[in-house]
Amino acid sequence: MQYQDSLAFAKQQDKEDSLSNLRKKFHIPKDKNGNDWLYFTGNSLGLQPKSTKEYINQELEDWANLGVEGHFEAKNPWIKYHESLNVKMAKIVGAKPIEVGVMNTLTTNLHLLMVSFYRPTKKKYKIVIESDAFPSDRYAVQSQLKFHGFSEDDVIEWKPRKGEELLRIEDLETIVSEQGGEIALLLIGGVNYYTGQYLDLQRVAEIGHSKDCIVGIDLAHGAGNIQPNLHDSNVDFAAWCTYKYLNAGPGSLSAIFVHEKHAKNKDLPRFAGWWNHNKETRFNMRMPFDVMDGAEGWQLSNPPILSMAAIKASLDMFDEVGMDVLRKKSKNLTGYFEFLINEIGSEDIKIITPINPKERGCQLSIQVKNADKSLHKKLTENHIITDWREPDVIRCAPTPMYNTYEDVFRMVSILKELL
Repeated sequence: MQYQDSLAFAKQQDKEDSLSNLRKKFHIPKDKNGNDWLYFTGNSLGLQPKSTKEYINQELEDWANLGVEGHFEAKNPWIKYHESLNVKMAKIVGAKPIEVGVMNTLTTNLHLLMVSFYRPTKKKYKIVIESDAFPSDRYAVQSQLKFHGFSEDDVIEWKPRKGEELLRIEDLETIVSEQGGEIALLLIGGVNYYTGQYLDLQRVAEIGHSKDCIVGIDLAHGAGNIQPNLHDSNVDFAAWCTYKYLNAGPGSLSAIFVHEKHAKNKDLPRFAGWWNHNKETRFNMRMPFDVMDGAEGWQLSNPPILSMAAIKASLDMFDEVGMDVLRKKSKNLTGYFEFLINEIGSEDIKIITPINPKERGCQLSIQVKNADKSLHKKLTENHIITDWREPDVIRCAPTPMYNTYEDVFRMVSILKELL
């Protein structure tokens, strides 16, 4: 696409956009004068689909009218409510339904997965993460190391080279080649929260497996944003939240992926609960534990239906549109955003997200020279909602579900004036 720095061009792109009707299906926050905010933080909290209230109200009505019988008699029976979510979520991340489960919250799921897949020995016990991994991932792996009697210092950091912001895959290759005999697990953010860099998951898995290391992925900033093709990537496990690009509401449930090659391995150690017991005999209360196959084998408790209803509202939209179409718009919209920022020509800002569209999702991270957060505050005062990440980055995500080319043009026009 040949981009142009004009409002007329932006409006024409919106007119030709086959997904333009999706914006009307979301609640767009407004200022005190009733004007839409320019909302660019779908990478932190997605906007609410207008259908969410309807989906939740359906379950409230069934609860009111049916009580406990709603488990079997509700319009969407609660006993198997999560199963349809697993099928639709699998499409989004490129997995088989048996490989995906919606449950718990993100860091809880990472811990539960590490119970099974982080099995350190005296010789092979270290964990590799990115040097700028999201803090909760760092805390999780440090606590796992301490729980198993090792030190927080047994974390190996995959770092950008001096003077660079992005990770190089060949540096991970060197780490694993030289220290693989001591590495038990790689736990890597598939899309880095700070830079927006989308890593080659298949290559990460190949590197880790070359030295018999388990490979896990945190897809918090990837699910609903990029197409990770988790099954084909051959990573062992992954987990992600649903409140960012998946628009399921603040603090909503997480989801996990466990590769099919592990699906029937009942010898994997894991914590057990009622809901990962064989559903055919689950209600025979005196049966010995019989773990389910696949990702459902990591469930512990019966599903929270009201939270799942919000997820269902969003997943139904994704299922109707399809990730291929969303990803195509995302590349074009983010490319336009990048073009306009570069057109400003200011030495005070720099995009640190990869230039190659295959190495990023819709987030662009704008590094601010001599940062003191004042530019971000000025954007907020102008009802442009981005987020700030220390020490010097404004994260912006033109989300294809509800952001427009005109949103992008107006945002950059105001940014230019503020600079």
